[in-house]
Amino acid sequence: MSRAARIAWLRELIRKPFFWGVIAILALLALNVLKDPNYLSITVNPANGNLVGNVIDIIRASAPILMIAVGMSLVIATGGIDLSVGSLMAVSGAVAMVFMKEAGQSGSVGVALGAIGLALLVSAVLGALNGVLVAYVGLQPFISTLIMMLAGRGIAKVITEGQNTSASNEPFRWIANGFVLGLPVVFLLAIAIVVIVGLVVRRSALGLMIEAIGINPKASRMAGIKPSGLLLTVYVLSAVLAGIAGIMSVGTVMTVDVSRTGYQMELDAILAVVIGGTSLAGGKFSIGGAAVGALLIATLDKTIVFLGISSSATPAFKAIVIVLLCLLQSQRLRSWFVQRRRPPRLRPDPESVPSQQEKQEVTA
Repeated sequence: MSRAARIAWLRELIRKPFFWGVIAILALLALNVLKDPNYLSITVNPANGNLVGNVIDIIRASAPILMIAVGMSLVIATGGIDLSVGSLMAVSGAVAMVFMKEAGQSGSVGVALGAIGLALLVSAVLGALNGVLVAYVGLQPFISTLIMMLAGRGIAKVITEGQNTSASNEPFRWIANGFVLGLPVVFLLAIAIVVIVGLVVRRSALGLMIEAIGINPKASRMAGIKPSGLLLTVYVLSAVLAGIAGIMSVGTVMTVDVSRTGYQMELDAILAVVIGGTSLAGGKFSIGGAAVGALLIATLDKTIVFLGISSSATPAFKAIVIVLLCLLQSQRLRSWFVQRRRPPRLRPDPESVPSQQEKQEVTA
């Protein structure tokens, strides 16, 4: 590759929004290393052979954010938004915990699978309700999902009777706390789902149709695309992925706290999607970018705890980092700096410029 080609490739890479997300992750890790040089060290637990370290904790914590970020990116690509993912996490966790508590049999794989299936079924139904309100009734996505955001917590409280509910089931706990080849099961499961969704939407016409709806719904309808069915699909998918995230969250401690499970996770999902380069105006999305954004959010959360920042100042610190990152992604801001650095054009000396008469004499 020639030097000019390498420079062109680097310039193109810098224009990618996810590039700055990767830079931000590396910067946060470097900040942690400054405080503790052994921060990035990964060791093997001699008792079980699993990998242990801060990096492992970060990727484990990123799994639920990965799930809701992928679903959110597809919804936003259609020009909508899903504010109910946090509440659906609470509903999914509540359904799973209550089912296992009533069923007992702490070692039963069937009970664990039944709890997961029922939780995802309820999530899909609630997501379908969101899709119907948006696609067929014609409500604004912000309003319809805001309704579900408020109603979801109430549904979860009804399911758990307003109490924190715990259950005991080792196969279910293994999903959130187990390891395969030394890596957390939740992270491997999340990566597998991200890859599958990415292949489906990018190796088929589905992704193009979703983007077409976000760009111009009327034009896409005239082109033969049926927006209603696709809108229903993306909201159901977003809800199911939120249900998976809820299972991952409650499985860590085997307890659902209706008021805390999934709390403000919709904001983290939106931030991850924006960091990854998905346009909030619709018509453009990046599954890989959403994954980078989710990893950044998880790294930022762990960094805040590691640096000992007060919980009262955590939102402000988080906001500052996100704002700086968004500024780095701004094409307008970068072009403004380029214009400021560009040297001024030198004006020719009037005395050195030949007059019209001199030009005619030279021509003659």
